[in-house]
Amino acid sequence: MLKLVVFDCDGVMFSSRESNRHYYNDLLAAFSCPPMDEEELNYVHIHNVRNSVAHIFRKHGHIDPKSIEAHRLGLDYAPYLRFMAMEPDLLRFLTLIKPAYRTAISTNRTDTMEIILDTFALRPWFELVVTALNAPRPKPAPDGLLMILDHFQVCPEETIYIGDSVIDQEHCAGAGVDLIAFRNRALDARYHVDDFMSIAKLPPFRANG
Repeated sequence: MLKLVVFDCDGVMFSSRESNRHYYNDLLAAFSCPPMDEEELNYVHIHNVRNSVAHIFRKHGHIDPKSIEAHRLGLDYAPYLRFMAMEPDLLRFLTLIKPAYRTAISTNRTDTMEIILDTFALRPWFELVVTALNAPRPKPAPDGLLMILDHFQVCPEETIYIGDSVIDQEHCAGAGVDLIAFRNRALDARYHVDDFMSIAKLPPFRANG
């Protein structure tokens, strides 16, 4: 029986591609580097910030990584929130499934997750948030999901994860957790959906309700 629902952030709870585009392009511009191409944008959209910064600066070896990190840490993320759009039926879905199910987030975001939770008033809806900052290894490693399973004392068969990328697919596979693929039919997942309210109609939720 399903007990725990775990969410990815970017591409699932939020359409955040444009916020990532502006954030990382501003970081590049600070060092007089050209903006990202589409491959780089696709990369930063699903990877953690450390790997993303290394990837977009990989052709600019003359720039000191410590200078890049210092500048990044000084960037105020608040202006980039205006480029993020929360999925319109997310709150309706959360209202529907709480308190029947425990809820958590496993994301590759790091220090920007806190401001997102507060700005969009989402903190009360999630009992645990695991980021690339507090997981031993970021996704696609299973560490974040394993931490969540241990926290709630549930087994993989009692858990489902909502994700949108191959990173999430590998994240789930490593933990033995079923994946609901959000707007990505190419993923190897137990279920595929295009919106949150469709999730409520899936067999694991109907069985409990």
